[in-house]
Amino acid sequence: MRQLLALAAGLAVLATSACSAPAPPRADAPRATPSGPAALPAPTGPHPVGTTVLHLTDTSRPDPWDPDAGARELKVTLWYPAKRRDGPRAPYMTAKEAELLLRGSGMSTAPYDLLSRTRTTAVQDAEPEGRRLPLVVLSPGFTKPMSTLTSLAEDLAGRGYVVAGIDHTYESYVTMLSGGRIAECLACDSNTDPGFGTGVVQGRAADVSFVLDQLTSTWRHSGLIDRGRIAMVGQSIGGAAAVAAMVKDPRVRAGIDMDGTSYARIPKSGLSRPFMFMGSREHVPGGRDTSWDRDWKLLTGWKRWLVLPDAEHQSFTDIPLLAEVIGLRPLPGMLPAARGAELTRTYVAAFLDQHLKSQRRPILDEASSRYPEVTFRASSNPRPSPRRRARP
Repeated sequence: MRQLLALAAGLAVLATSACSAPAPPRADAPRATPSGPAALPAPTGPHPVGTTVLHLTDTSRPDPWDPDAGARELKVTLWYPAKRRDGPRAPYMTAKEAELLLRGSGMSTAPYDLLSRTRTTAVQDAEPEGRRLPLVVLSPGFTKPMSTLTSLAEDLAGRGYVVAGIDHTYESYVTMLSGGRIAECLACDSNTDPGFGTGVVQGRAADVSFVLDQLTSTWRHSGLIDRGRIAMVGQSIGGAAAVAAMVKDPRVRAGIDMDGTSYARIPKSGLSRPFMFMGSREHVPGGRDTSWDRDWKLLTGWKRWLVLPDAEHQSFTDIPLLAEVIGLRPLPGMLPAARGAELTRTYVAAFLDQHLKSQRRPILDEASSRYPEVTFRASSNPRPSPRRRARP
C-alpha cells in the first residue's frame, strides 16, 4: 500500500496507508526547540465565532467497534457565528487528549502541555447568531481527533457557516466522551483486515445521518440550520466518508475529499451533486492512488480535482501548524504550514460559497496566479438543460 507522510510538514511520521497507525518519527527528522504554545490563525470572516460540544447517543444501532456497547456514542463539536467576541476561549484539547494523540503518533517525548495550551479563537458556549445558515459536517482522518481540523472549522464559522465536527468514537487515538470518559482507538486493531476502509466509511456515513437527524430536530438551536443547505468535508478517510455520506444521504448536497483514498463505491448511475477532490502529489491523475480516477468518471455533476504538489497528507489539517510546538520543524521543500492552511481555507470556502450560498467563485474555474501552488485537472461544469416553454 502507498506510503504517506502522515504527520507532514513538521512531524515527519510515516504511515503505511491512510488508515494505518503511524510509525515512530524518522531519526533524521530535524528538531527544533519549542518556543511556547501555538496559536491557530484567526478566522478570516466577519463574524465572531462560538463553539460548544454535544454528546449524542444513537440507540438504534450498536457500536461497530465495541461489542459490549449497546449504542453508538458520539462527540460532536459545533462552531457557529456568535453574538459576541468576548468570553473564555475554547480549549484546543485537554492535556490527556494531547498525551494520547502524541503517544499514538509516536511522539512520546513531546511536551503535551504545550500542545494542549494551543490558542483558539472560538468563545466557549457563546450564544449563536442568525437563522437558517448553511451547515458543514467535518470528518477527520483515521486516528486523529476532530480538534485537528479546528482552524478550518473556525474559519468557516467566521464566514457564516454552522460547522459540525464529528469525533468517530474508537477510530481516533483519543475521544473524550460524556462524563470525562476516554475512548481510545479500538479500530486500530483491525486496520489491516480486508475491507477495513469500506467498513469505516459506511460506519461514518451512518454517524453523519444520525448527527443530521439530531441537529435539525432535537438540538435546541436547530433553527440555526438551513436543512436544504448541507455539505460535508473530510480529510483522509474522512474525505472518503464524504463520498459515502453523499451516496447514503441525499441531504448532503455537496462534498469535498481532502487527500483521502476513496473507499465508498459510487453507483454506476453516477453522483450528480457537486464534489471536489483536493489532494497532495499522491493524488495526481494517474498517480499511485487510482481511486480518484475511478470516481472522477462517476461524478456526473459539477466537479473539480485540485492538486497541491508540495503538500503532504496532513497539510490540510492543523498538524503542520503545531509542529514547532512539539519540537519539530518542516522538512525542506514542503508547503509551509501557514500557506497550507490558507490554501485549504480559501478553496474549501470558495466551494461552499458557490454551492451552498450561490455565490460564484472564479478561483474554482481555473488556476490562479494568487495561488500558484494549486494545479487543476480538467474540470467539469454541466450545462443546464434548455428550458422548455410552458404549454398554454
